[in-house]
Amino acid sequence: MNDWEIEILSIDITNQCHKECPFCYNSSASAKTGRWSGEEVVRFAVDCIAHGVKAVSLGGGEPFEHPEIFSIIKSLYPLAYLTVTTNGLPLLKKEVQELLKEVHPDKIHISIHNPESQKEVNRVISQLRWLSSIGVTSGVNLLVSDRTVVMAQDVYRQLSEVLSPRQIIILPMRYGNTPAPKDLFKVAGNQPFQSSSCLTGCRRPANFASVSWDKQVSSCSFTPVKGKLAELTYQSLVDALDSVGFLCCG
Repeated sequence: MNDWEIEILSIDITNQCHKECPFCYNSSASAKTGRWSGEEVVRFAVDCIAHGVKAVSLGGGEPFEHPEIFSIIKSLYPLAYLTVTTNGLPLLKKEVQELLKEVHPDKIHISIHNPESQKEVNRVISQLRWLSSIGVTSGVNLLVSDRTVVMAQDVYRQLSEVLSPRQIIILPMRYGNTPAPKDLFKVAGNQPFQSSSCLTGCRRPANFASVSWDKQVSSCSFTPVKGKLAELTYQSLVDALDSVGFLCCG
């Protein structure tokens, strides 16, 4: 049995996403309807926070397609550092924009999946500026494959005009077309940058846990080895982590 001290908890609250990226590690799609209920998310997260979790990240799928996302944010915001990762498309909707002015997490991360698409890059930069105008801290997850290193360099430069390096996370593509760490260094202009902690070597973290939309637990969002969350409690979380091994996603 490990002495788990989980401080960072990621919950994929749905597998529904209308962007339907072909490389999605969750195989999310618009027709998918799997999701946690809002009450389940809050009950589970509150118990985990009571046992030492300091930061909660909500993902998907697309979390802003979850019908109860704003009630979840409102419930968890005062209790822990709360982030939401989005593809940004729901933020184009007027009703979502109005709700975000009233209820928002500590930070919203917008993903750029296609650095070769200047249209997507322009849309995300515009949304970053808008979030800043309403007082919401933002960041970007910049996905890079071995085919988009050069284009991603220019995207990183553009993002650096809006965000600090600490707000830009450069993520390598998984399951094929994965760039080398030195390629991500090039993307950042050969300067220090933010990325996943396993960039230079796969290892099982002791302070992080990921729970999928179907309540499967792992120490990494990408690993194929997962354990079932039997109950919506912190104890069940660590029990599930104890029950499974760890396999690198590569």
